[in-house]
Amino acid sequence: MNKIFVVSGPSGSGKSTLIKMLTKDHNSILFSVSHTTRKKREGEIDSEDYYFITRKNFSDMIKENLFAEWAEVHGALYGTSILEIEDKSTGDYILILDIDVQGAEIIKKKFPDSLHVFIMPPRISELGKRLMKREKKLNSDFRKRLITAEEEIRIGRSGSYDHKIINDNIDDSYNEFSNIFRKYMRAVSMSDKNNSKGAGG
Repeated sequence: MNKIFVVSGPSGSGKSTLIKMLTKDHNSILFSVSHTTRKKREGEIDSEDYYFITRKNFSDMIKENLFAEWAEVHGALYGTSILEIEDKSTGDYILILDIDVQGAEIIKKKFPDSLHVFIMPPRISELGKRLMKREKKLNSDFRKRLITAEEEIRIGRSGSYDHKIINDNIDDSYNEFSNIFRKYMRAVSMSDKNNSKGAGG
């Protein structure tokens, strides 16, 4: 089976922080690296943070049906390749996907055994403060990103996520996040054992 742990949430929700904390605590995790057409930011590493490619190359990959999911966000294209999923979600590892709500819905349909977690801020006003602080550094369109974030929260609340975490306190949220991952890890381990018995029996 494909072992896929999907995490979604708007910019400023704290999902990236939670994922980094989780990867430090568990050596059974591989992180899904997305393809993107946006420019590389200071400190980012190609093939580690993203696969930075041209719009032409991205379009060619779409035509060849090489993406499991893709979307255009704020003028840049982002996508998760099928090869990335197949290479990293089998064997002894669990693949973590950090993707938006539309991409998560597509992955759920294609990989129904995947587990989906949505991270949200306690209040929209709190999200606005976090985004304002962050987007000033990135010189981005704050208002546009806030509108996108509000829409993502609306979809995430009503969407088919297995778990929803309100990130008011990072330590409490991480305990909840980590417990969800541990349960999923035990479940896929049990499934692997059962499949091994079935294959040998």
